[in-house]
Amino acid sequence: MQKVTNIIGMTQIIETALSAASLVLASVLVCAAGEHGPGVTDAEIKIGNAMPYSGPASAFGAIGKSEAAYFNMINDQGGISGRKIKFISLDDSYSPPKTVEVVRRLVEQD
Repeated sequence: MQKVTNIIGMTQIIETALSAASLVLASVLVCAAGEHGPGVTDAEIKIGNAMPYSGPASAFGAIGKSEAAYFNMINDQGGISGRKIKFISLDDSYSPPKTVEVVRRLVEQD
């Protein structure tokens, strides 16, 4: 029981840290000297993410779901400087070749 409690505690810490890091990244993108980079428009900020929603580490998929919920909350509150966050989270099945494929898709297509 103690081990499960420690895992849950660590998961919450990881979720919080990743959400905070994603928010900081989104804020930096918005504040970038008036220039819009890839994935940033006047109305939207795209953030891509690869998570193991299936496979041996699927329990960590809860982190991606938590991040999605957090970004939905930010959008419900008006977004960041009026820009909505489009959070694209894809399943990499905790497989390195699949991760490469998913990240390539996020960068090149989405």
